[in-house]
Amino acid sequence: MLKNLSKQYFELFEHKNTDQISEMFSEEVILKDWNSSCSGKVEVKRAIQNIFDSVESINVEIINIYCEKLVVISELKIITNNTSELVVDIIVFDKSNKIVSICAYKC
Repeated sequence: MLKNLSKQYFELFEHKNTDQISEMFSEEVILKDWNSSCSGKVEVKRAIQNIFDSVESINVEIINIYCEKLVVISELKIITNNTSELVVDIIVFDKSNKIVSICAYKC
C-alpha cells in the first residue's frame, strides 16, 4: 500500500499538482533535500511549489522502490528541462498513511 502511495506522490509531482500532494502530508511534515530544509505542511507545500516554478517540466522514472514498515525508499531518475539526475527519496509515513518526512539525496 505505501509503495502505491509513493507512486501516487511521484505521479502528482510529475504533474506539478501541489494541492493534491499537500493532501498527502501530515501537519508536521518535514522536507529535506540538497538545497533546503523546511517543516510544516504550509512551508513544505511552498518549497515544492518553488521547485515546480523553477522548471518547465518534470519526469520521474522509478528505477527501484523498497518498502519496510512505514518507510519507502525510491531510486529515481528525475528529468527536468532536459537535465537528468539520479535521486534517492526516503519517504516516511505515519500510521494514518500521511507523509511525515521526505528526504531527497542526489546521487
